[in-house]
Amino acid sequence: MEELNQISQTLALTMGAAWGSGINLYATLLMLGYLAHTGSIDLPPDLMIVADPLVMTAAGLMYAVEFFADKVPGVDTVWDTLHTFIRIPAGAMLAAGAIGDIGPAAEIAAALVGGSLAGITHATKAGTRVLINTSPEPFTNWTASIMEDVAVFVGVWASIQHPTFFVVGMVVFILFMIWALPKLWRGIKRVFKFLGKLFGWSTDDEDFSKPLANDKLPGPD
Repeated sequence: MEELNQISQTLALTMGAAWGSGINLYATLLMLGYLAHTGSIDLPPDLMIVADPLVMTAAGLMYAVEFFADKVPGVDTVWDTLHTFIRIPAGAMLAAGAIGDIGPAAEIAAALVGGSLAGITHATKAGTRVLINTSPEPFTNWTASIMEDVAVFVGVWASIQHPTFFVVGMVVFILFMIWALPKLWRGIKRVFKFLGKLFGWSTDDEDFSKPLANDKLPGPD
């Protein structure tokens, strides 16, 4: 039973670190670092670096920057685009560190799974923001940003305090994303097709519009 609990805890920490990184890497680092620094959890040796005051300070500063950048329509999309090259590799690294000293093969496997999970959550966050930014009012954007931050803090905490429930929730989340991401992608294509026509970047005769030929522009029937 103890071995099963250990497996559950390791799996939950691995998935939680990767999942949170895809949404808000700096909030994830802050939460893990704070819990480890206060002695609330014992992280694997490879992850204890997140409790270092220098790492926590850097994560806190970047979290403050993202807190404001993430709430400005348009700026948040640029920020998400740049962080495609940061969140996903970081999610893979944190997942590999969370697995502990099991062996190189396990670390590589954890990195692959962690990077994929971080990629899914990052794509969901970034894609949702593109759709939200079509609304002229900023309140929806602010609400989404705050909810994402809260979800990361609570999710990382739950992955440590309630690992079994968190793992079950992650399985449900992944299944939901498999269903939802294609629909989200179709919505994003409509937005970019509309912008292309609005600014004259493309016409129906250009190659840019061909993949979107079956999509209708948003608007009244």
